[in-house]
Parts: sequence; C-alpha cells; structure tokens
Amino acid sequence: MLSRIMQLAEPALAANSANQASNDFFTNLQPYGATYLQTRHYLRPATTLTSQSHFAAGGVIARIAISPQWPQSDAFNYVCFEQNPLLKPIKEGRTRYLFSDFAPHKEKKYGNYWEAFSQAKIGDAICATSYGARNAIASIHLGFERNEFSCDEVFAFQMAGLILTEKLMGMGELPTPNAVFLTSRERDCMAFVAEGKTDWEISVILGISSETARFHIDNARRKLGATNRTQAVAKLVNMRII
Repeated sequence: MLSRIMQLAEPALAANSANQASNDFFTNLQPYGATYLQTRHYLRPATTLTSQSHFAAGGVIARIAISPQWPQSDAFNYVCFEQNPLLKPIKEGRTRYLFSDFAPHKEKKYGNYWEAFSQAKIGDAICATSYGARNAIASIHLGFERNEFSCDEVFAFQMAGLILTEKLMGMGELPTPNAVFLTSRERDCMAFVAEGKTDWEISVILGISSETARFHIDNARRKLGATNRTQAVAKLVNMRII
C-alpha cells in the first residue's frame, strides 16, 4: 500500500513550488478519474467559522476544474455559501474524509448540492487536511465524476493527499517543526500504519501486544505534533523517515 501511495504522491514531492506540487498531483491523479482539485494554505479564521469567513481566509494555491467556468458559476457559489456541510470536518479537526461523509447522496436535502457539483463533473470528492502552528491549515479537495470507491482507493488517495498537504504546509512562511527523533520501534510501527495495518496486525507482525503497538504509535504521533496517526504518517513521508 505504501508503494502505491508514494506512486501517487511522488510527483508532488519533487515539485519546487506549492502551485507546481498541486498541478503535478492533479495530473498524476487524472488517469484515476480526477476532475477537480483545490488546494489551500491559510489561517483558520479567529472569528466564528462560517462559510463566509472560511472563504474569506483565502490561501488558494490552485483550483483546477475540468469545467473551467465552474469556479465562477452560480453552482460554485451555492456549494460554497448556501449549502456547505464541509465546515463540520474542519471544526472536528478531521484529516481525511469524503464530501459524501457529510452530505450523503441518499439524503434528499443534498439533492441540489450534488446537482451543483455535477456541473463540474464531480460525483464525490476526497479530502485531506493538515493542521499546523498558529491555526494554519493546508487542504486538498480532489473531485471525481464517479461516486463509488474501494476502501483501498480512498485510503491511498487520502494518504497521498495528506502527503501533499504536509508539503504545502512546509512550503509556507509559518514556523517549521523542530527535528523529531523516533525510536526504531516507533518507526517500525508507523511504517506498518502507512501500510494500512491495524494495531492488532502490527502486534502480530512485531510480536508485541496491541497495547504496546498503540503506545508506540501514540508516542510517534505526539512527537510529530500530529492530530492523528494518518497525519503522522504524512509528516514522516515528507521527512523521508518512512
């Protein structure tokens, strides 16, 4: 799984600018059906988080649409301002999710929401978000015309997206984290997390208890200042530690 994630993220990692990283990432994902990309690096509004304050925070790095006129359309304004369920994952500190996690396709109240997205050939979008110092946020929305994905696809796309957002975070002018030292056991556990292994699976592979595996993973996460283990993996990949 890690090799697949790296295959998706590698062009972005090699880029010299945030815009190039975003564009190269989208180009690499187009063969998988990507139709839309938006990347941002911004400070979370100090005021109440609303659709208006979130949009006004700016920080757009790239916005690429198969339908070039869509970002200037009424449909775009509708999903940004009139019906925007995507503030909730930011408030909850989510690092990866699908649009449909917060706007289920089967719920009638989101009918107009998905109709608006259909104008940009977006049936669903995979999202990854990194959180940094001073309430900094780096995010990617990666849209696809289809709305069905395998669990492995979602995991790979989201982890590759997190690797990109961690790179974008590091390319900004905000403070960079101090050097991180992980023990060999912490590195081993995190490498298996990157492969999508559970605590129990890691414990079997390494011959330790599930509690011990979880202990090492939590230690690594805290050292990295990551919100959760998936963001920790993305940080480690960007640091070339795993």
